[in-house]
Amino acid sequence: MSITKESELIGMQRVSQAVAKTLKLMREHAKVGMSTKELDEFGGQILKEFGAKSAPYLTYGFPGYTCISVNEEAAHGIPSPFKILKEGDLVNIDVSAELDGFWADNGGSFVLGKDLYNHQPLVDASKAILRKAIFATRGGIKISDIGGLIEKEAKKRGFKVIKNLAGHGVGLSLHEAPENILNYRVRMNGERFRKNTTVAIETFISTKSTIAVELQDGWTLVGNKGGYVTQHEHTILITDNKPIVLTAENEIWEAAS
Repeated sequence: MSITKESELIGMQRVSQAVAKTLKLMREHAKVGMSTKELDEFGGQILKEFGAKSAPYLTYGFPGYTCISVNEEAAHGIPSPFKILKEGDLVNIDVSAELDGFWADNGGSFVLGKDLYNHQPLVDASKAILRKAIFATRGGIKISDIGGLIEKEAKKRGFKVIKNLAGHGVGLSLHEAPENILNYRVRMNGERFRKNTTVAIETFISTKSTIAVELQDGWTLVGNKGGYVTQHEHTILITDNKPIVLTAENEIWEAAS
């Protein structure tokens, strides 16, 4: 959305704080032996305390308050009482919500407990690449240039990107223009970021796959060639200089894992 008055900025700050705090607290609450359904219910309660409503449920009828993806799941994992978190799991939590007509989105991957399976380098790469991409984003920059930066940085670290998942505009709905802030360069795309607009920038960094494919449950995505995927995401306000990270309170860059 385009921010044209202070009340709109305040609205975006409030919903961004709600999703950011929910993500942070869910990450801290996650424990070995807990089901992803239990973790999701915890997150749903926090959203309710903020007065916010789950965006994937409102928009798509998603069967959960948040998306929780574990290990080989790349995105949109359904919370389940039968999916029990284990030591060393690669966990992704994606939290988006609506509050008083404004929408925000954020997410982050982390290793639960000890890094038994060497997932941490992938997590660290995703976080570092997101930081670099966000702070290269400003009004007038081509969207494809940010995609090119993400892919280049992933390759430098020995990883790939998922090409059919993307960041997007956000604000008056969960997904709005620009609809495809991709993780690679599309040379024919001349669209540029606009000052005073809000977007969700996200990285999808992979060990083997380049395409996400949907499982039979109609929601969960996995990589087309297997392996693992990490995702990190912030909602930002674009300016002429450094963007304002509206979801900074999720502390995904400060988190140890």
